[in-house]
Amino acid sequence: MRTIDVHTHLMPQGLLRTVEAGKEWHGFKYEGDGPGFIVGHGRRVALNAKLRFTPEERIKDMDEQDVDVQVVSIHTPIFGYNMEPSQGLEFAREVNDEISGMTRQWPERFAGLATLPVQDVDASIGELERAVRDLGLKGAELDAVVNGLNWDEPQFLPLFKAAESLGALLFFHPQPQDNIVAQQKVDQYGLGNSIGVPLEDALVVATLIFGGILEKCPDLKVCIAHGGGPACFGMGRLDRGWQVRPEAREHILRPPSTYQRQMYYDTVTNSEPALRFLIDMVGADRVVLGSDWPFVGWDPSPPGWVNSLKSLTDEEKEKILWKNLETLLGI
Repeated sequence: MRTIDVHTHLMPQGLLRTVEAGKEWHGFKYEGDGPGFIVGHGRRVALNAKLRFTPEERIKDMDEQDVDVQVVSIHTPIFGYNMEPSQGLEFAREVNDEISGMTRQWPERFAGLATLPVQDVDASIGELERAVRDLGLKGAELDAVVNGLNWDEPQFLPLFKAAESLGALLFFHPQPQDNIVAQQKVDQYGLGNSIGVPLEDALVVATLIFGGILEKCPDLKVCIAHGGGPACFGMGRLDRGWQVRPEAREHILRPPSTYQRQMYYDTVTNSEPALRFLIDMVGADRVVLGSDWPFVGWDPSPPGWVNSLKSLTDEEKEKILWKNLETLLGI
């Protein structure tokens, strides 16, 4: 059975080559011994062996994991949102050119998502158009927030309109460093990642719904990482809020739960009951394989885990493992 993985991270080879030569790359530099760290723009990002992989090494690892196609997107801690706009655009173009090069050299193994300089919406629209039309990328990966701003700010609507017109997928993936909830409430036990990240996923879902983005862009292609966090589990409460609070009805005419099937969700729930619930809520045609490569260990592999789940039918597994993404991305 074919397998396509929507959720895989990339540390650009251009970055690694430059910083390991002792030079800076768009404000990032290398620190430490052994695997070391990438440091810059208020970030300190630990490297592991797989983040250093060349495309050829990735392909070997994919073969071992029974993954036919990876949809590659930048490792989220190095989003360039806090760079000056001109530097952010230069950074995004270099990353996107590298990802495009992978997809063109190995079209059977890689598809790509762009990174965008979203601190400048006009530049982001131009780069998304270039990425899709000229580079052959399938869309873009976005953080859960933009320098403290949520995605329902009016300034971002033209970007969503542009993505809709291009048929580009927007893959939302929060990062622990920018968690609104977790940073304010807890900074211990690793909860910023294990709880904070899925909470941010849920807030993205709610923002896209209540902010009217899915109402104004009904054909927008959106995928939320980590199964959307607890968003679909909480739809009853969101519907109740819409019923009783006037501000919840400011931008939408229908209950929030009626919009949840306009989005896709990956399988990074790490729990069969949670994945089963997600499928029951949104349908198997809205769930896609994700691995969070190279950070989550799967037994025996990402598709192997899905295939092992007894509560899923063979038809559901086929949709999740490849059919949905083949249709969504045209690969």
